[in-house]
Amino acid sequence: MEWFFRSDRSWQGFIIRITLAIVMFPHGAMKLLGWFGGRGVAATIDAFAQHYHIPPILTALVIAAESFGAIGLALGLFTRFCAFGVLCDMVGAIILVHLPYGFFMNWFGKQAGEGFEFHLLVIGMSLALMIAGGGRWSLDNAIADKRRSSATEIKANLL
Repeated sequence: MEWFFRSDRSWQGFIIRITLAIVMFPHGAMKLLGWFGGRGVAATIDAFAQHYHIPPILTALVIAAESFGAIGLALGLFTRFCAFGVLCDMVGAIILVHLPYGFFMNWFGKQAGEGFEFHLLVIGMSLALMIAGGGRWSLDNAIADKRRSSATEIKANLL
């Protein structure tokens, strides 16, 4: 369990974590709250089912990963778990939606849809966070420190 919270307290982890949170939160807020031109939960569930044949439970997981996962990343709370959720979300988006449109995004409006280059960047960022943890100023570090001091106290009391 220590590994789950442990981080190297690096600036790199902090920068990746905050950037990923900033990029993912608007996508989640569109689906969860209807912000930024989104339509909210019910409309998102309907659209995913109708257009992509994605069951409501998976759509709920997408919404959770993109909204609550982004908040967790911003706080550095359960960083590895949140990054894994975002990674799964992006893999699913590539396989179920973006793969037929190729690698490149629709820069010039000539494709029928968006490619998956953005999703690969997000997957790379998520993998980095899953490996290294949330970096500097993450709540995970505070939890790891608390767990470590509690374990040290227990050992001292046993001796």
